[in-house]
Amino acid sequence: MFKVGEKVVYPAHGVGEIEAIRIHVISGSERKFYMLRILETDMKIMIPIENVDSVGLRKVIDRAMVSKVYKVLRQKKVETDQQTWNRRYREYTEKIKTGSILEIAKVLRDLFVLKGDKELSFGERKMLDTARNLLVKELSIARSHSEEKILEELRHIFTH
Repeated sequence: MFKVGEKVVYPAHGVGEIEAIRIHVISGSERKFYMLRILETDMKIMIPIENVDSVGLRKVIDRAMVSKVYKVLRQKKVETDQQTWNRRYREYTEKIKTGSILEIAKVLRDLFVLKGDKELSFGERKMLDTARNLLVKELSIARSHSEEKILEELRHIFTH
């Protein structure tokens, strides 16, 4: 159970805050819902409490996971497969949809490495932005740092 005011991660949408827990009657039966506001877009989402696991709603990562994320980002020896950009794009989309912070970190890292080798497609550039935004928002909350500081750290990792 999450509490009102708690920050959580909703896969592919990013960090949100539980604004309320409400009961709604649907088809004659009462169901409890989390009322979630996504921080980045201010979008409001109703999530049935019994569906939390299936939609992948989770707590913001802890310090130990933050270290793992930075370890993934620092791995420079990445195999950039020679598949077509649209196949890579589909793969990256699937990784982001999992909501796993480590998968999102891998997408960001791989796209940055690829960007150093060749021009990214429009879809890949959008994917890079999406992965960066999801990662920065969660890392800033997990580490209690500004998003600007996290962005600066990422720039440092990818330029050295």
